Amino acid sequence: MPVAAQGEETRTEGGRAGGVLEALRASPLPRVRWGLILVWFLRLMAVLWMMMGLLAWADILGLTPSPVPFEDRGLGAQAVMVYFAVFNLVAAVGLWLTSTWGGIMWLLALMSHMIMAIFLPQVVASGVFTVAMFGVLAVLYLVISWLAAHDQE
Repeated sequence: MPVAAQGEETRTEGGRAGGVLEALRASPLPRVRWGLILVWFLRLMAVLWMMMGLLAWADILGLTPSPVPFEDRGLGAQAVMVYFAVFNLVAAVGLWLTSTWGGIMWLLALMSHMIMAIFLPQVVASGVFTVAMFGVLAVLYLVISWLAAHDQE
């Protein structure tokens, strides 16, 4: 490359990078629609959280076999069960509607479950795998949301 002034090198480098971006945008490959992926992710999480909420209500009502009936559990464990039974269903409805408050409610439910599982394992029985999966789901949601927001630009 011939010796050029500093400003000319910058323009040449920027032109080359811009050309690569233009070539990528004009490629015949199908464009990933992150907004659609986000909607499907939210709907899948809504179904899972609806099942979790309904299972919590089934446990509260005594419809599932458990070693300790709901009435015989401690007051703290009962409060946590009712909290998740209500909160998971509310988050599931918000996720299905793909509303902003649904994602926030879901993240709150997810984080409260993770925090209680880590710091109060006697109240919320979850393994390391469950906590790790909840963390992966939270990060995946944030990444897909970010990509969907920047996809429309």
